[in-house]
Amino acid sequence: MPDAPRHDLPDDHDQRGSRGLQPSSRVLVTGSTGYVGSRLVPELLAAGHHVLAATRTLERVDDFPWGRDVEAVELDIDDESLVREAVARADAVVYLVHSMESADFVAKDREAAQRMASACEAAGVEHLVYLSGLIPDEAEDELSDHLRSRLQVEQVFLDSAVPATVLRAAMVIGAGSTSYELLRRLSERVPWLTPVPSWMRSRLQPVAIEDVVHLVRRALETGPEDRHYDVGGDEVVTYPELLALYADVAGLRRRRFLVPWVPRAVVGRACALISGLDRPTVESLVDSLSHEMVCREDAVRRDLCEPGFAYTSLREALTRSHDGTGGGTSGAGDVQAAAPTDPA
Repeated sequence: MPDAPRHDLPDDHDQRGSRGLQPSSRVLVTGSTGYVGSRLVPELLAAGHHVLAATRTLERVDDFPWGRDVEAVELDIDDESLVREAVARADAVVYLVHSMESADFVAKDREAAQRMASACEAAGVEHLVYLSGLIPDEAEDELSDHLRSRLQVEQVFLDSAVPATVLRAAMVIGAGSTSYELLRRLSERVPWLTPVPSWMRSRLQPVAIEDVVHLVRRALETGPEDRHYDVGGDEVVTYPELLALYADVAGLRRRRFLVPWVPRAVVGRACALISGLDRPTVESLVDSLSHEMVCREDAVRRDLCEPGFAYTSLREALTRSHDGTGGGTSGAGDVQAAAPTDPA
């Protein structure tokens, strides 16, 4: 597999770390009971932060190993009063809200971000970190709805008065993540001879969930940059190559052949049917595979990564996600592994 492209970085960058959050800072994590949030919370707790775990249902927090170590906060992103109450005592906010379950999710996500940005401004929040997705170098009207929504949300935050850091993460590899589960289920449920649409040969740069939570924490602790960072692992692959690597890790015998002229909508519906995952979500993710999803810069290594930090290799990330016995949301477990609280 080819390595990710490297970019020269200037030598005159200033030293980070003095303007970031100090231990015991109050960090509001929206989507705390979701996939990324449930794995980020133990990372923040281990670093000494006071976590405000935002959720629609307060009792839900008790289902997680860290439930007794956080302060549960009720939050419905569509309720302006609840949003304002949730951020009122926060020093920083990690925004992990993203929904693809409704037909008008692009507008809903943008409006939710505007609601959050306004509340953060009113409360004097010091820093907002948003986990976005890689945005290809294309005009906005050429992007999939999934990517266009991500771009609009990050623009809302970067244009607000609250200092913001946006992490544009590539496909996240980890048991329980939607992208990984789609990969796993397609690999396991499609017969040994697998058709792959020719437009799926675009390149992508996956990243392990272990590395994502590390960088979110570092973004909080190194201080706001009012910019976005591309976040991807060390390897660039095509989706067929990723399917082949997963099959090798899982011990599956699979052969793939390219099929031309298959509409993305047809592929999206077929993948949703085979995987059993939410159809709008799968269709949006499949549509995104027609774009080149590769980092265009790697300033995140200079600005956010701890000295000596190394990204998890793609094979290791897949292996640990496949072989993990659970405990993905426990500080004592493997963050790459599944957890009982993951979506079915």
